[in-house]
Amino acid sequence: MLPSTTRNPIITVADNWEGKRFNSPNDAVYNSQGDLFFTDPPYGMESGSKDPKREMDFTGVFKLSAGGDLTLLTDEMTHPNGIALSTDESRLFVANSAGGEEGKWMVFGIKEDGTLGEGELFHDMSGKKEGDLGVPDGMEIRKDGIVFATGAGGVWVFTEEGEHLGTIKTGQRTSNCTVDDKGKYLYFTAHMYVMRIRLK
Repeated sequence: MLPSTTRNPIITVADNWEGKRFNSPNDAVYNSQGDLFFTDPPYGMESGSKDPKREMDFTGVFKLSAGGDLTLLTDEMTHPNGIALSTDESRLFVANSAGGEEGKWMVFGIKEDGTLGEGELFHDMSGKKEGDLGVPDGMEIRKDGIVFATGAGGVWVFTEEGEHLGTIKTGQRTSNCTVDDKGKYLYFTAHMYVMRIRLK
């Protein structure tokens, strides 16, 4: 009988940028061409951004093409985390999870050559209520363009143009979210719980 590693080999497709090991790749999204967009904050490192084993001096957003080419899209965000593509794949949304004044969601136009345009503020945490726990984290965009983004207090709901439609209050520090294939249910992780809510 073959060893399990031979039957189910684990293949690393990318683990460094210009010879320096990634911090801790976190959230990711594929486009229809099979390109993988992902964020690389320091949260997975034992001492975070101050970890002595850290090799990179920035946190980036990267794209790994279906052909295996790795591109640094931006290194201007302090803690890039959740990531999502607009329904027409012309824009890339990225959550910055630093908290405080830097807790915000950014949006970048995707150019024809695959690089990003200058980032613009999609929404900040100015609507945060006192006592709400959490920072911008996971993101999901439904096929009809409704944006679900976890943040302070629960799951924030937006249009793709940035209008804040409301917030699903969880009472917990909420980390990630996704919708089912039919867009009828929203699933999200909040502290020690996995939750689900029926959508309109």
